[in-house]
Amino acid sequence: MNPLAIIMCILLVLSGIGLIIFVLLHSGKGTGVSDMIASSVYSSQTGTSIVEKNLDRITIILAIVFFVSLIVLMIVYPQGTITPGQ
Repeated sequence: MNPLAIIMCILLVLSGIGLIIFVLLHSGKGTGVSDMIASSVYSSQTGTSIVEKNLDRITIILAIVFFVSLIVLMIVYPQGTITPGQ
């Protein structure tokens, strides 16, 4: 594998893991029974706070990095051009 493939694969894996983590960090916005119970236990403000806006920005940036690295890998290495063991 050449250095471009290694860098893109590392970016793909790191941004994928980061994307999973930051999506799980978001607060739920549902209206189910669990949210009614949780809202009585925790007093939540309406609207988004600075932390939630930053979480949104980081999640969007990670998603863009993930998709760009995926597209670059798909264009540079079409299906079947990378063989195992090389």
